[in-house]
Amino acid sequence: MTATTLETAALEREFNPMEAQSARFDLAAQKLNLDEGIWKVLRYPNRELIVHIPVAMDNGRLEVFTGFRVQHSIARGPAKGGVRYAPDVTLDEVRALASWMTWKCAVVNIPFGGAKGGIICDPHKMSQSELERMTRRYTAELFEFIGPEKDVPAPDVNTNEQTMAWMMDTYSMHMRQTVTAVVTGKPINMGGSRGRREATGRGIMIVCDEAIKKLGLKKEATRVIVQGFGNVGSNAALLMAEAGYKIIGILEVDGGLYNKNGIDVKALGEHRQKNRTITGFPGADKVDPAELLVTECDILIPAATENQITSRNAERVKCKILAEGANGPTTASADEVLASKGIFVIPDILCNAGGVTTSYFEWVQDRQGYFWKESVVNEQLETIMVEAFNDVVRFAEAHHVNNRIAAYMLAIDRVAVTIRQRGIYA
Repeated sequence: MTATTLETAALEREFNPMEAQSARFDLAAQKLNLDEGIWKVLRYPNRELIVHIPVAMDNGRLEVFTGFRVQHSIARGPAKGGVRYAPDVTLDEVRALASWMTWKCAVVNIPFGGAKGGIICDPHKMSQSELERMTRRYTAELFEFIGPEKDVPAPDVNTNEQTMAWMMDTYSMHMRQTVTAVVTGKPINMGGSRGRREATGRGIMIVCDEAIKKLGLKKEATRVIVQGFGNVGSNAALLMAEAGYKIIGILEVDGGLYNKNGIDVKALGEHRQKNRTITGFPGADKVDPAELLVTECDILIPAATENQITSRNAERVKCKILAEGANGPTTASADEVLASKGIFVIPDILCNAGGVTTSYFEWVQDRQGYFWKESVVNEQLETIMVEAFNDVVRFAEAHHVNNRIAAYMLAIDRVAVTIRQRGIYA
């Protein structure tokens, strides 16, 4: 093998989300002295489903799409996790995301296991009617495997409230009754929860509030750079700006914006809605997104996709706090580099857990048929996120590990205790 080939193979391993998840899981399990049998049970998904979905396209052509649903664990309750539509969805990615959902739910101590789903497609090249037919057929293929007590899907990359409405309706038609609790992230008039859309961004703000208290930073003097201006990044940026943080940088795939005096996030949101891009916004300078990711700041929030902070750029990251709004934005190879630089990492399975926590609230509300005021939702979310943050920090200090491994140890320990108590059915 040539040096270039070896380097390419190493990068492929680094960028494989299942490799990253497994490496961190193994280290945390080792630190916990986890029983070998439980280790084996938790290292692999409980169930993996691959479906091939025939869809009649608008031009009369029949297309077949490949979809996945992976249920990693149902030890603590129904599996929970989103469904993403993207051309680069892989089974390994869905496996890793399902595992992360198990750990995320355990970190915030809600009664769910982990699952994830995805369809290989380019939703931007599909009409609304094509997306609806694909979603409904995918749901029908999953019918026996999902349900309020089995597996509860939610929106993820390139899916939204409308996608969940189609899934809920399809499942309900098969059940011959309306079953709102089969999915979360629905429109409010169909059993969705107030505060759900902003929940992941709000959760990020809550844990950042706790982190700056711990590090002795003042909110008004805390400079923040946000990668990604979709639902998670835009809500985190807007809520944090309203709370007094200074948002100095926003980066997206189509460009980056920087203003050392702070960006008017509300005005940027209006610009994005009107122009469908953040570029051309008059209130900030245009900069290279890759450079903005490593620009000096107090809090860096990668809220886009996986593998943004890697062995190639981790050494150049200049933040005090890394708040992982996305799933898997930091590779395992970058962890040691960030630790050596003394960066306080709020790991993804804690940082972006506001979304699944409020999804849990939605599931509870659907099942009891009583819906809460948004102020109640936000108050309950803050209680859970603050408690989870403190649990992770205490675990890190007690076991002399970084926050990420502490979060994994805490989650694995909670799931393992449940499995031991339940026993192994044979």
